[in-house]
Amino acid sequence: MNISTIIFLVLGIIIFWLILTYNRLVTLRNRTKEAWADIDVQLKRRYDLIPNLVETVKGYASHERTVFENVTKARTAAMATEQVGDPKKIGEAENFLSSTLKTLFAVAENYPNLQASTNFLELQRDLRDTEDKIQAARRFYNGNVRDLNIMIESFPANIIASSFGFKKTEFFEIEEAVKEPVKVQF
Repeated sequence: MNISTIIFLVLGIIIFWLILTYNRLVTLRNRTKEAWADIDVQLKRRYDLIPNLVETVKGYASHERTVFENVTKARTAAMATEQVGDPKKIGEAENFLSSTLKTLFAVAENYPNLQASTNFLELQRDLRDTEDKIQAARRFYNGNVRDLNIMIESFPANIIASSFGFKKTEFFEIEEAVKEPVKVQF
């Protein structure tokens, strides 16, 4: 083998590696975007369920106006924050919404007729199912973010990542449910 063949082979290997690394970064970025879209779908489903839940509880507990206002404000704030697209801010808004929903459910526990209502039980079950789906989508998203961030930070892939403008992505963190339920006293 002459020197020009060796140089040609080495350049070929380097170019092949560059292409593979770039394509892997693109794949990870797109998987992360897809995973975020899954979270977005579940959050929107949650936002759609909340007004029905509030109206159902209102029918039984009409004097709990502050609780309903807080849930509505938290839902509106969470929907507005979602438009920003910053996972950290969305996580904070979702934590606030979750805490107001816990208060709503605590109020509902004081109304036996409401607890027996099929409509309320179905809405509560749908919301619980949506919360589970949000957690699963969040884990999937965070796994993709982890893989993308590792690739962006790892040498020598970090050279390609910085050359083509790949940026680290924020994890989507929501506080897990607290062990003790919210207490509401009259």
